[in-house]
Amino acid sequence: MDDEKKPEWFDPEKADSFSSVVRPGVSGGNAQMPAAKAGRFVKKKNVRKLNPASLAKDIKAGDRTALAKGITLIESNAEHDFQTAQTLLQKLLPDSGRSIRIGITGVPGAGKSTFIESFGSFLCDLGHKVAVLAVDPTSSLTGGSILGDKTRMEKLARNPRAFIRPSPSGGKLGGVHRKTRETMLLCEAAGFDVILVETVGVGQSEVIVRDMSISSCFSY
Repeated sequence: MDDEKKPEWFDPEKADSFSSVVRPGVSGGNAQMPAAKAGRFVKKKNVRKLNPASLAKDIKAGDRTALAKGITLIESNAEHDFQTAQTLLQKLLPDSGRSIRIGITGVPGAGKSTFIESFGSFLCDLGHKVAVLAVDPTSSLTGGSILGDKTRMEKLARNPRAFIRPSPSGGKLGGVHRKTRETMLLCEAAGFDVILVETVGVGQSEVIVRDMSISSCFSY
């Protein structure tokens, strides 16, 4: 470019050692740029607020999409979702409490996911509807979670009688999510009669899952 120039610190005697150039900016401000045209930016759509009565009806009918939305609502930390989540739980509470709850815990790499896939497939073959609530650890640095348990249960994930929901632990001690107990209620209302809870890879003090299940299994 003809209007390129070297920076102030450029040494003419070492021309072959530098390739940096300073290029001028756009004159006339943003008005002359195509990006300034009206309508370039798409306005964010208003998220439709969930209707707890309609959502509860769909969950009772066994709608998996509605169940997933309900669990997301229950797990939400947003203040404006709290009251809606509580209303949803109240509507589903009479239809819950009729499942067999089993907690699967153990050290990392013990084979919890492998066991759950085999056991869950066995239960589905017997005619049961199985919900798997898999909890993954949350990073203390980024707050993120891989949520890869579903990919390790490919056979069970394809079974029409099974439902797998990965959730982050959220940094909560005990091996489970802080809303795992409430999530169980939603799964029971959706018609799942066996619920398997897979904890994160744990040590010896993560025993909360024992309090929320009728039976627990330790893998080692």
